[in-house]
Order: sequence, then structure tokens, then C-alpha cells
Amino acid sequence: MNLTQVKGNTWVIEANQLIPLYKLDEKRCVLLDTGLFEEREELESTLSEAGLTPVGILCSHAHVDHCSNNGYFQERYGTKIALTFPEAGMCSTPLTLKCYFLTLSPGTVAQESSCMIHRPDLFIPEGDGPFDFCGARFRIVLTPGHSAGHICAITPDNVCYTADALLSQELLTAKLPYNLSQQMAIASREKLRGLGCDFYIMAHRGVCPGGEIGGLIDANQALIRRRAEEILALIDRPMTASEIDERVCLLYQLLTHKPRRSLRFERNVRFFIEYLVDIGRLHEECQNGATYYSPAEK
Repeated sequence: MNLTQVKGNTWVIEANQLIPLYKLDEKRCVLLDTGLFEEREELESTLSEAGLTPVGILCSHAHVDHCSNNGYFQERYGTKIALTFPEAGMCSTPLTLKCYFLTLSPGTVAQESSCMIHRPDLFIPEGDGPFDFCGARFRIVLTPGHSAGHICAITPDNVCYTADALLSQELLTAKLPYNLSQQMAIASREKLRGLGCDFYIMAHRGVCPGGEIGGLIDANQALIRRRAEEILALIDRPMTASEIDERVCLLYQLLTHKPRRSLRFERNVRFFIEYLVDIGRLHEECQNGATYYSPAEK
């Protein structure tokens, strides 16, 4: 994996996603997330070749591509882990992890994602502001929406790691962007406008100069609203969530033959349905005990 300097002591490891780190000195660093389980060996090798030991993990949120190696580093190196309360709770047991995967069965979650289960050493306070960790002062910005306790972290170099609060320019064609609450994610992105950081690191997958962040936020907001309108246009009669999901998959050509992938698509479509309900664009009704959705009257 390449290790690339962003500014000062703030660097990124170029894995499947960008994994930022902050160098405390020539031998110690704080990781901002730890990537996928499958990347563990290569991630560890990259750190070793750079002569760095991770003494802290300031984790943005407990999703499979951001925290799967937290527990490993904690056990192997004594690395201290910091998480928000909601994220710590979610990755505490296989059953709480199901709150993230949602449509997957408890047995599937336990079998495929046990690497995510761990307990942090300390909790990130509930509020925006400074956070002293491993001898360095970071700044925390709470950005719920993508997940319940998602944070963005600003390093002492005034570089903001947006994690999954923001998509990079190259991913603005995403068909079904995942957000537990689309409405809260929209509000959280607006918080990023006034931070005044020199650079912004998106986990998926780019680095944006501070002067360009406003346009990128606008493009992210437009993507969510555009996808919501495209999904709404497919609902021409009262339809169940499953019927809507099928039409969405046909529209975006998400024609997988793997149930685990199709269940994830179903989950992401449901989040858009819920968003359309919350903003008053979809109406809910019941027929024979099932919930049907139809466009709300203007």
C-alpha cells in the first residue's frame, strides 16, 4: 500500500479506501480507521515498512471497511481505541451488529463479521470540540446520518478526515449511497462547510483542497436528492418496499445473483423510501396487513 503525505504529520494509506494516520513522532502514529479484514496483513506491513507502530485508533464509525482491524491492533500492539457511544454499542456483539447489516440474518452476521466485535478503551465525548488522544489534540465534528455515531476528525495539521460523511468526486455516480438516515446525513454534510480546513480526506476515495469543499458538498447533496427523485418516479401505484426494490434494481441494473448482495441493495433502497416518507413525498397505507407506499398528494 502506498503511504502518501497530505500535510505535515497527516498521511494516508491507500488501501481499498483511504486510511489516514497522524504521526506522533518517527515511530508512533494514530490511525483514523483500520480498513477491511482482508487488508490486515498488507496494512500491518505498510506500517512496519514505515517504521510506525499504531498506538491509537481514532475510529470514525463501526462499519466493516473502517473498523475490522481495530480489535487485532488492540490485542497485538496494545493500541488504544476511541469510539463514540453509539458505534461502540453497535460493534459489541453479533446481534448489535445486525443493526448495521439490517437485512442479513443473525447467523450470517456472526459468521461473516465477527472481526468487527471489540470494545474501545475510551469514548469520544458527545459534542463537537477538541479531543486529546495519545498526546495529540484532534478536533471532533459529530456527523450522524451515515451511521448513528459517525464522526469527522480534524488532525493537528488542520486536515479533516470526513470518513463516509462525504463521497469524493470519483464516487458521485454511486447508485445507492448508504446512509442510515439520508436526512441526517444531509444536515451533517452542511456542518462541513464552515470548518475552514486546509484539506479534506474522503475514505471513498480522494483528497480535496479546502477551497473546493463547498462544491463537493453541493454535489453530494444533489446526488442524494436526485436518487430519491428517481426512486419516487418509479412508484406509480401503491407498492410494497419489495416491489419498489425490484424496480430500483432494474433501473440501476443491480442484477446480482448473490442473495447477500441483493439484501444489501434492499436495505439501501429502504433508507431512500424512509427518507421520502419523512420529507412528505411518500404516503404509507396498509392492505391485508402489509405496508404499501404511494406518492403523497401535492
